[in-house]
Amino acid sequence: MLASLIPVTPASAARVVSLNLCTDEFLLLLAPEQAVAVSVLATDPSLSVVAAAARRVPGVQVDAEAVLDLHPDLVLAGLYGARTTLPLLERRGVRVERLGMPQDFAAIRAETRRAAALLGEPARGEALLAEMQARLDSVPPGSGRRAMMVQARGYVAGPESLADAVLRAAGFAVAGNGGRPGLEALAMHPPDLLVTTTAPDFPSMATDLLRHPALARIPRREVSPALLLCGGPWTAGAVTALAR
Repeated sequence: MLASLIPVTPASAARVVSLNLCTDEFLLLLAPEQAVAVSVLATDPSLSVVAAAARRVPGVQVDAEAVLDLHPDLVLAGLYGARTTLPLLERRGVRVERLGMPQDFAAIRAETRRAAALLGEPARGEALLAEMQARLDSVPPGSGRRAMMVQARGYVAGPESLADAVLRAAGFAVAGNGGRPGLEALAMHPPDLLVTTTAPDFPSMATDLLRHPALARIPRREVSPALLLCGGPWTAGAVTALAR
């Protein structure tokens, strides 16, 4: 696992609360000793790469009073969501930092370093990035095969998305330009590989298209949503899974 390369240092005095799945992952990989609470999604292994570690930390709802009761020195959140809670916390003097959603590996490097700096753990950040780079470097040269990542409701990952970056890093030419091409278009112009990110524990009508018999002959491969929901060093795991 990614965390295996990170040396453990004495716990910092900081008390950090995370209110977003993506910041949960950065916090528990970079500075688990500082984690006072994480979001309720962090313990779900189909969504989170830190599910096991998150079970050892209390969960917290996105509620200002619940967070204030924890007396945090720092609250980590995403750019979107918690739009009522975060300003309330800031008005009460709580430091809030919002992390972005990287859409390629260059942005992942920048955001990892920013998170590591906020938590006072730059060496751990570099260790995560070194492992990520080693995974990326292990991928053989691309074959030119066309791959398409199809998500719930038939949406196809578009250019400059995290999915697009993963497919290219895995050595594929990306088929499709985003949007919803529909069943007929997929059946008439199939990619060489269909990549899905279906969470196996949550089947729904939104994924019915992927089970249609007309697509049954297209080779496919599944990638865990946990590797793609948030861009981070762990996203290299999606690349190596597809390149195998």
